[in-house]
Amino acid sequence: MVQRLHLACHSKFPTKSNKFVIKHIPGGKLVVQSTKKKVTGPCTPRYLGHKRLQGVKAFRPVDASSAPKRRKTVSRAYGGVLTGAQVKERVIRAFLIEEQKIVKQLRSRRHH
Repeated sequence: MVQRLHLACHSKFPTKSNKFVIKHIPGGKLVVQSTKKKVTGPCTPRYLGHKRLQGVKAFRPVDASSAPKRRKTVSRAYGGVLTGAQVKERVIRAFLIEEQKIVKQLRSRRHH
């Protein structure tokens, strides 16, 4: 005969936050174990492509608060926010804009 299982939970309905797995334990018994939600992890902002950040661990919000800082960031400017390629692009763009300003000043001096 099949072993009956007891759901020790707040609700019997299989909602998003109320999922279970049946586990076999020594002694041939079955136990119901509640599962945590899947985590996608931190991504770049949506307007920048919404890409997953490398080197940053995916945590549930409660676990993230107790995790060390080195797990949540990367040692770089915009560490846990932008990818390396995006930071590189920003640096190059800023440099080129400054170069354009200098060229503009030189041209205005020549004309006078």
